[in-house]
Amino acid sequence: MNARWEPARRAPKRPAVRIVFRPLMGRDKANNRRPPLARAMRRAPLRAAVPASLVLLALGAAGCSVKGADNANLIVGKQQFVAKCGSCHTLAHASTKGIVGPNLDEAFRASLEEGAKRSTVRGIVEQQIQIPNPEGAMPKNLVSGAKRRDVAAYVAATVAKPGKDTGLVASAVAAPGAGKPAVEKGGKLSIAANASGQLAYESTKASATAGPVTVEMPNMSGVNHNLALETGEGGAAPKGTKIGATPFISKGVAKVSVTLKPGTYTFFCEVPGHRQAGMYGTLTVK
Repeated sequence: MNARWEPARRAPKRPAVRIVFRPLMGRDKANNRRPPLARAMRRAPLRAAVPASLVLLALGAAGCSVKGADNANLIVGKQQFVAKCGSCHTLAHASTKGIVGPNLDEAFRASLEEGAKRSTVRGIVEQQIQIPNPEGAMPKNLVSGAKRRDVAAYVAATVAKPGKDTGLVASAVAAPGAGKPAVEKGGKLSIAANASGQLAYESTKASATAGPVTVEMPNMSGVNHNLALETGEGGAAPKGTKIGATPFISKGVAKVSVTLKPGTYTFFCEVPGHRQAGMYGTLTVK
């Protein structure tokens, strides 16, 4: 039998893998910060030259293996997110409007629309809380342990999702500014900052009698706020003349004394971005 030599057959070529970077991967031009997914990928060691596909694979695995995932408490997650994260991040379901960090709904929207799993989002959020971008303003371990998992689970469940929270989660945090109108008594007017950390005062309405008034702002939230007064009803944008302001505080009671004439005034927070996010109200003086 004559053996016939044949060249070895090569395995068929596989189609090349294309990795397309969508806007999510770019820099947030408004805040000059990278969105969470981009920041997570930035942390891959450059010396190791880790392929982007492997980083994405690792992030996906992290999201699927969060310890205690089935026991996450979305009520606590919402409360902690509002208290600890809402002053910096916008998340529609939580009614937070912070602008210091990325708008989370926009940051994750493109990836979710392209098929990313919410478990992956959860892993990224938990990782960002535990090991934040050192170039950003977010402190390490803003929340820890079970609360960190609760926050990550809540964000993952609601981010970039139409509609509103339902059931007990909907009532976990009171709507910003929903308190009773503040009323001046004996020359003192108390307008408290939202205790849960939302960018709002406890009430958006206040009234006083013309004359000397001491305006105080109790703040138990841990978020830096003050209370300033200007003439007219300006809303989110400055309109009138500023007549006074309290010092900035994160805990305690700040005060300012002013002399009020009959008319309408706007009270607002002077921390950059807070007024624009909704931290203002109307004072009526008679």
